[in-house]
Amino acid sequence: QVQLVESGGGLVQAGGSLRLSCAASGRTFSSYAMGWFRQAPGKEREFVVARSWTGGRTYYANSMKGRFTISRDNAKNTVYLQMNSLKPEDTAVYYCAAALGGSLPLSSVSEYDYWGQGTQVTVSS
Repeated sequence: QVQLVESGGGLVQAGGSLRLSCAASGRTFSSYAMGWFRQAPGKEREFVVARSWTGGRTYYANSMKGRFTISRDNAKNTVYLQMNSLKPEDTAVYYCAAALGGSLPLSSVSEYDYWGQGTQVTVSS
């Protein structure tokens, strides 16, 4: 069992930045690939980025490339999502997720075993 807790969301103006954190507890964190998804009101959950459990390989959704960066600190059992140049359309609840198996891109909700509760990001114009 893995528990995931996101933090770092909030209200930011367009063009600003936020860094989200996802703290994991439970089973060995380093054995999981980690991903970030987001869900805007009335829309389906959308893939943002995934990072492999080893080797540092990443896969980004096209619309996030160059603006968002995923990183992880296995010693702290934490994964981060640095978001720059934020746009109003980035407004959503952001979720981190952990996948025990599979390989990148890991862009489907169904590939993940555990989810956090989400953190709200609101970007004002």
